[in-house]
Amino acid sequence: MSKVDFKQLLDAGVHFGHLKRKWNPKMAPYIFMEQNGIHIIDLYKTIAKLDEAAAAMKQIARSGKQILFVATKKQAKEIIEEKVKATGMPYITERWSGGMLTNFRTVRKAVKKMKSIDSMEKDGTFEKISKRERLQITREREKLEKNLGSIVEMRRVPSAIFVVDVTKEKIAVAEARKLGLPIFAMVDTNSDPSVEFPIPANDDAYKSISIIVDVVTEAIKEGLSERSVEKKDINEDQPEKSESVKTKARKN
Repeated sequence: MSKVDFKQLLDAGVHFGHLKRKWNPKMAPYIFMEQNGIHIIDLYKTIAKLDEAAAAMKQIARSGKQILFVATKKQAKEIIEEKVKATGMPYITERWSGGMLTNFRTVRKAVKKMKSIDSMEKDGTFEKISKRERLQITREREKLEKNLGSIVEMRRVPSAIFVVDVTKEKIAVAEARKLGLPIFAMVDTNSDPSVEFPIPANDDAYKSISIIVDVVTEAIKEGLSERSVEKKDINEDQPEKSESVKTKARKN
């Protein structure tokens, strides 16, 4: 059963595309009609593709792997920060720095630098340097935190990425392709839907972005919950197996 229905998507304005003259012909299979010069997205196809994407993201989360969310456009930032943070998945809502995926080692160096500054604050080093130096270091730390976002805790390249707008996030998409990572993406009528999991939808409206992200993050939570239950069951079985081995050893 689908996690969202036609009316919910309609009310959120998910069906509104761009002006006909701005369309990408590759989106033709997902366009229902044209109305007043604007392309209207086929919401039944949106539902089918959204369900497919949510199921795949659930399995990735269930397997213990990470999905990196990328959404630097203004209307998507708050949504991503709120909904994705609850899943524990990494996300980028500020400028995408080239090489975040393809040159991940450099990103880890930046993270180490940030943590080194944190250590300086805790071990008293800050008290031994001038006020001007402290200010410079603090500003550097703030800049690093802003650019790195929640990927500070991302210790390896993610298993997939989710982008709100493939056109705006073209560098992230290109890097994911280079590494062979599956790409989940909201694709509007002006977008190229040539990714593994395209979700035809209005990628400009707050409500539209919110409802799509809500569905996929809920799927991730389900996957994480199932993983937690499975791990608990395995841990509970371990003492029984251990006791069984001890019993056999005594008999021998």
